[in-house]
Amino acid sequence: MSHSDPAELRESYSGAPLRRAGLPAHPLDLFDAWFDEAAAAGLAEPNAMVLSTVDPDGTPRSRTVLLKGFDRGGLRFFTNYRSRKGRALLGEPRTAALFPWHAVRRQVIVVGRAERLSDAENDRYFRSRPRGSQIGAWASEHQSSPVPDRSRLDERYAHWERVWEGEAEVPRPDYWGGFRIVPAEVEFWQGGTDRMHDRFRYRLTSADPAGGGWEIDRLAP
Repeated sequence: MSHSDPAELRESYSGAPLRRAGLPAHPLDLFDAWFDEAAAAGLAEPNAMVLSTVDPDGTPRSRTVLLKGFDRGGLRFFTNYRSRKGRALLGEPRTAALFPWHAVRRQVIVVGRAERLSDAENDRYFRSRPRGSQIGAWASEHQSSPVPDRSRLDERYAHWERVWEGEAEVPRPDYWGGFRIVPAEVEFWQGGTDRMHDRFRYRLTSADPAGGGWEIDRLAP
């Protein structure tokens, strides 16, 4: 086996520090500002987040999904409810999402619970998707299940392409939709010189994450 030594890969961080006095009262306000800065910096898919779930047997799993909207009430993403992550979240809503914005020496971790979006919210977003992606949602009905080969997937896509050929709109499958991650804890990490990073954690102190109070702590790097 020949490869680079991971222990020799080091990145020095520099730049303006993160200070308590400059933090807004609500974590999603800071997330909004950081998200805009990550996008302006030219990061590829700054909305990509590592979503972690727990299977019924307690096995943790992580994968990358795309954030499709957010406000003070939480983060929204869409998936197949029958997929491994969909079934995991419907059974155990506790979850975490990580935004690894390495290029701007930042990361954000959101911990909370996932709640299923309404049919109206799901329909509205599904109609905004490219037609090919809408057909793909039908073709991937059995997401996360084993398939014999790629040709089976292509056959499924071709089948649903024929089904909806000539139709002005492709309807949303009832097994496809979104979740909202309602935050209970949000951590902001900013890389610092000599590994003296700045870390601040927001923790919800009320039952209302959108307008409730948040406690802010600085964490040791």
